[in-house]
Amino acid sequence: MIKVIICGASGKMGGFVARAALEDGNFEIVCGIDKLNCGQQFPIYPSFSDIKEKADVIIDFSNPILLDGMLDYAIKTNTPVVIATTGYTDLEIQKIKNASNKIPVFFTFNMSLGVNLICSLAKKAAGILGNGFDIEIIEKHHNQKIDSPSGTAIMLANAVNSQLGDKMNYEYDRHSKRQKRTKNEIGIHSVRGGTIVGEHDVIFAGHDEVVTISHSAQSKEVFAVGAVRAAKFIYNKNAGLYDMNSIINFE
Repeated sequence: MIKVIICGASGKMGGFVARAALEDGNFEIVCGIDKLNCGQQFPIYPSFSDIKEKADVIIDFSNPILLDGMLDYAIKTNTPVVIATTGYTDLEIQKIKNASNKIPVFFTFNMSLGVNLICSLAKKAAGILGNGFDIEIIEKHHNQKIDSPSGTAIMLANAVNSQLGDKMNYEYDRHSKRQKRTKNEIGIHSVRGGTIVGEHDVIFAGHDEVVTISHSAQSKEVFAVGAVRAAKFIYNKNAGLYDMNSIINFE
């Protein structure tokens, strides 16, 4: 059995992760980290310094403010970590990358296998369509999401940009500009409303034709299942930075 710690255990995603881990049959949840204890069937601690149990992997669906404590604990105990939290700054992402030099770290902006598939498809489309198509990314999420644009939108933009020599600029909305669209930009737009779980469209608009690559998540459970899958993959791996492409290529 793989012993797991769930960071953000009392949140909605923490609950989904716990259920997905138990349904998988290969995991034992030894404890969770959260300020609140909502009556889970395992111990909940307010911080990593309070943990008494030994674990094989940490799954994190929490808040960026917990990053330093989690990484310190993971490095100190040599525990692999699956990071599924979004909204990190560039400095925090660098901390994650630095930690991967010492422990196995699975980090992605989206835990859905389908999203990572469309990321690969968008990258391939950019290579084929080249500079003859304008590229726009639209992401839609529920009205409680704090960060904007979504980490997934940035992941998609980065994938496309890498195929185009990293020469594209990101244009976040155009309300303050009165000028024509330039060729060296990727437009990124956010929609927040209702209970939309997550929708992403990558639009390639050319002369008299449009190619759209889309993904729609019907529930948050797909992200929990992906995180559990990642935990199973990273268990017993060597130190390094892994993502969903690591799983796709491995399988």
